[in-house]
Amino acid sequence: MNDECWICGKKEAIPYKCRYCGKTFCIDHRLPEQHTCEGFDYHARDSFAGTSGEYAKYSNADDMLKDMLKTSAKYAASGIAKKTKRSIATSPSMAIIIICIVSFFLEWIPGYFDFFQLYPSLILARPWTIVTHIFLHGSFGHLFFNMLVLFFFGRELERRVGNRAFLNVFFISGIVAALGYSLTGTFPMIGASGAIFGVFAALTVLAPDMLVYVYFIPMRIKYALILFALIDFLMIGAPDMIAHTAHLSGALVGLIMGIRIKKTERFSRMYDRQFQW
Repeated sequence: MNDECWICGKKEAIPYKCRYCGKTFCIDHRLPEQHTCEGFDYHARDSFAGTSGEYAKYSNADDMLKDMLKTSAKYAASGIAKKTKRSIATSPSMAIIIICIVSFFLEWIPGYFDFFQLYPSLILARPWTIVTHIFLHGSFGHLFFNMLVLFFFGRELERRVGNRAFLNVFFISGIVAALGYSLTGTFPMIGASGAIFGVFAALTVLAPDMLVYVYFIPMRIKYALILFALIDFLMIGAPDMIAHTAHLSGALVGLIMGIRIKKTERFSRMYDRQFQW
């Protein structure tokens, strides 16, 4: 069984368990001075007298511990940076979140926002906007809540279906959401909500009894999707500047793609092996 390193997340076939703090580490972080070892503090103070070798240069245990804390902080920072870089490289959800955050700051550039947002009446003249609108957000709150949902549910869908299938669900849902909104809406559209609704709906098909929290109220994900869809349906045409038809279009695509994924032999084998509780 592979265990992840507490510092960098690296998996080792034969991991190292620290005898002082009891945590698991890879070969690069196995030594107490290479990780934040809470247990070594007490051990060092009790057993400092008579030390030799590499610890003999210290005049007392406090000096040794201070030096070790500096070293462990350096390794911890390095491990966090490596883990973040690996997450972005291996997780499409994380990559999309980073792109959306960067795009949010680029919106300060004159003309950037207007060039990439979706205008329903100009969709044929500006076809790139059926994708680029996904990465634009109108406020920090809009960005934060969309990325929060994508962080939790996007990564969960990745884990179940793989990165390629996740990207298919996300972008096809986002594109169809743009097309669906263009049939009924007149105002410009931005945001990843339609694509995220597709992810949420696909995950609902694959794990309908998953427990989620809606405004801090626990409920199964299938009921949460029904609630969100009902609200969007009732609010179609409301002057609230929310693309309800985009949400519904994205959710419909997510449901269809979720059903297709669930029927595949590969997913059935994986589900039986990993996700039955």
